[in-house]
Amino acid sequence: MLNLKELRVARGEGDERHEVYLPELALISGQVAAIVGPSGCGKSTLLEAIGLLLAPSTLQSYSLGKAKTDVAALLHNRNENTLASIRSKDIGFLLQNGGLLPYLSVRDNITLPRRLLGLPASSERIQHACAKLRLDALLDKRPSALSIGERQRTAFVRAMAHEPQVLLADEPTAALDPYAGAQLFDLMVSLVKELDMAALVVSHDYTLVDQFKLPRLAASLTPEGCCFAFAQ
Repeated sequence: MLNLKELRVARGEGDERHEVYLPELALISGQVAAIVGPSGCGKSTLLEAIGLLLAPSTLQSYSLGKAKTDVAALLHNRNENTLASIRSKDIGFLLQNGGLLPYLSVRDNITLPRRLLGLPASSERIQHACAKLRLDALLDKRPSALSIGERQRTAFVRAMAHEPQVLLADEPTAALDPYAGAQLFDLMVSLVKELDMAALVVSHDYTLVDQFKLPRLAASLTPEGCCFAFAQ
């Protein structure tokens, strides 16, 4: 589903330069893995590079999806149109603050990515997720009328509504209380498995990562920056 080798991405220059290194990553359909490490180590930078929002400085290989699209070749050839298409179709992003549009209803926030791709607004996947996340009664409300937990659940459905191959979530439970955080984590893990996706979740909450027995891409410091590898 998602396979990478020798990914390096850097931010800053000179003494401010910080490099993030990922030797290898392999995720299969239905698998959820966590990216963990101290604040400032580059977790979000790594997620953005995997999500094709940051161009890597080096990359040996990157294949995505059941068709095993050669993303590394597209990056090497700077094929921006195809990369933009992959970002919009094959990758779902769940931001820490949800990122919902305040002037749209829950329903319109959720269906927006599908409309932008020319897909029918409704799908069995959306209906299933809304029922699972108890959003059916909230579809006509705007984000300002929702609790933080309801906004995050809405943002999760929006992130997977267009049926991406991979979900990338950056601290999705950071603004939630422990109960709501565990509830969202449980729903996210179960739906990723049910819907045959793969997911990477940045998290500071080691309790949740342990509770759901997620494989960890853990950070270790290097002279250049930070290296992420699966913890044994």
